[in-house]
Amino acid sequence: MKQFFLPVTSVLLRIRHLILPSAALLLSIGFVSYQTVNKLPKGDPDNGGLFMPDGFEAVVVADSVGPARHLAINKNGDIYVKLRSVVPQGGSVALRDTDNNGKADIIQNFGNYEDPAKYGTAMRIYNDYLYFSTGGVVFRNKLTPGKLIPESESEVILTDDYKNKVHGSEHIAKPITFDNDGHMYVPFGAPGDVCQFKNRLPGEPGQDPCPQLEEHGGLWQFDANKPGQLQSDGKRYATGLRSIVAMDWNHSDNTLYALQHGRDSFVRTWPEFYNSWQSAVLPSEEFLRVKEGSDSGWPYYYYDQMQGKKLLNPEYGGDGKKQGKGAEYEQPIIGFPGHWAPNDLHFYQGDQFPARYKNGAFIAFHGSTIRAPYPQAGYFVAFVPFKNGSPSGPWEVFADGFAKVDTIINTADAKARPMGIAMGPDGSLYISDSVKGKIWRIMYKGDRNKFGKAQLALMEKRKLRSNIKTPDIVKDNMEKKLMAAGEKAYQLYCGACHQGDGKGDGSRFPPLAGSPTVIGDKKKLIEVVMNGLSGPLTVNGVEYNGVMPAHNFLKNEEVAQILTYIRMSFGNKANSVGVGEVNKVRTAQ
Repeated sequence: MKQFFLPVTSVLLRIRHLILPSAALLLSIGFVSYQTVNKLPKGDPDNGGLFMPDGFEAVVVADSVGPARHLAINKNGDIYVKLRSVVPQGGSVALRDTDNNGKADIIQNFGNYEDPAKYGTAMRIYNDYLYFSTGGVVFRNKLTPGKLIPESESEVILTDDYKNKVHGSEHIAKPITFDNDGHMYVPFGAPGDVCQFKNRLPGEPGQDPCPQLEEHGGLWQFDANKPGQLQSDGKRYATGLRSIVAMDWNHSDNTLYALQHGRDSFVRTWPEFYNSWQSAVLPSEEFLRVKEGSDSGWPYYYYDQMQGKKLLNPEYGGDGKKQGKGAEYEQPIIGFPGHWAPNDLHFYQGDQFPARYKNGAFIAFHGSTIRAPYPQAGYFVAFVPFKNGSPSGPWEVFADGFAKVDTIINTADAKARPMGIAMGPDGSLYISDSVKGKIWRIMYKGDRNKFGKAQLALMEKRKLRSNIKTPDIVKDNMEKKLMAAGEKAYQLYCGACHQGDGKGDGSRFPPLAGSPTVIGDKKKLIEVVMNGLSGPLTVNGVEYNGVMPAHNFLKNEEVAQILTYIRMSFGNKANSVGVGEVNKVRTAQ
């Protein structure tokens, strides 16, 4: 894409036939509008790969700006995207569409700040300032009317001294939102899973009371306009929140809402109480109405969306059934299935979409990583209709198809993962992707007065897809399917040398059972299959000197199946290998 600025005089020539009092007013305050509110661009023929309700169209604004987190849209349509970490060109990206065809023709990186945590997240516009964050700092820049890149120096609003804290911080993302009274809200995530002395150690009890709650596991309120603040300058607004990335101030009821990431793998740490299926779908990702002084129960409790209760965590005496005092804590307004990773929340205030979307909540589910042996889930944008500050109906699938694969075995298989949500000045909805940095603009082109159940019917059926439905405990166990396919391919291509039992032939071809190469780094193992191996090799104290030819003729799916099989067979207990991981190695060669 072209990397240039269109001079203001050229733009004025383009819009000379539109010089009306309203346009003159924009020019008088220094803004040049690049968006024509009454004329939406065409959607892409395939809607950028997305599936949406009838009447909606999507256009890909930019294809690869870098691993994107949150984004914000200025009043003139300029787009600002926060990257996960700072690259040599800068840690933020600005985009402009000068001819209103829906495609950004100016894309520029900016921002020379540092981000040692490599966890930049926030990007919001508030009172004509661009606020953004790294893992430990919230900055802001004054936006210059008519200029794409801020001309002001970055101003530090808040610093989190996480490096010198007693507990550190594992969930260090710093999303932000603002209320109507000049306050900024920032989460300080839990430094571990469930407040243990030794994090994620199987059978390790939780600390009670939890000392981490003094500086972590909650939301803090700050002055949005005061530079140089520390955490101690704010006040703890709410507690008992393990990890918050998605949050927004709902201006229709003047209330803060957030979605909590639930804790990690139950089956690994408490196999006596939870099986692999329960570990895949629990605990719930909680959609919470966050009131001042509220306590949502972390680390003592989690929410089970199937039982509809807050239950006692096993680190505190729970067993998957005990409720304890769970009912006394803040309950979610919706309990979404586990590990969908809600990473942005936006309450829609525009008028472009049908009226039912007004004041409703859009949620970007970034997608799971730890649902194996069941399909990974999430990877879509949901919508929750709201009325008078409460959901007025069940949640819906609004946009799906980001991953481009039907069954996501490993997270790396997903081609895109929805991350950020923002609304443009004309009511279009923008979605960012964290894999390569694709940006979509979603528009409504249908009849607003005739939108209803018929237009939503196909989206309701998408709830049956593997990335959204609750998996069947037997039929959807991907490990069994992968193992069956992998065993067949292994016997065909590998069994003659390494033997059917994986023990090798004792002289030329090494055993796969207990082999550090097999159960170790997946990238190196994939490279062995792709490139072959020759020369001396010592496995379990025995030296082998055979030759393994390159097997790069195998399809990515076959390589993934074989390697999953050998990593989980012959006494090996390593995790699976995904098609995306194989493809990444193949394309890098």
